[in-house]
Amino acid sequence: MEEEYLKDIKIIEKTEEEKENELILSIIKTKKELDLAMHNFEYAQEDLIDYYTYQIKANRAKINYLLKAAKKKRDEFKYVRTGWTKI
Repeated sequence: MEEEYLKDIKIIEKTEEEKENELILSIIKTKKELDLAMHNFEYAQEDLIDYYTYQIKANRAKINYLLKAAKKKRDEFKYVRTGWTKI
């Protein structure tokens, strides 16, 4: 007879502030990666041109997605007299 042992793992949900900080850091990181890929593309030799083209397209798509997510988060907030509150 086999016995199963399960380890109880408590999953801690991230706070809204932590999620927002993570989103901002992801945008900054992706922008740096995009800038680096564009710089490297300028000096790329034959074999690496396709690679950097792919990197540029991928980073542009990622940054567009992240910016849309940030914009959506911003739109979830509404200013009222007492300050910013989530609706």
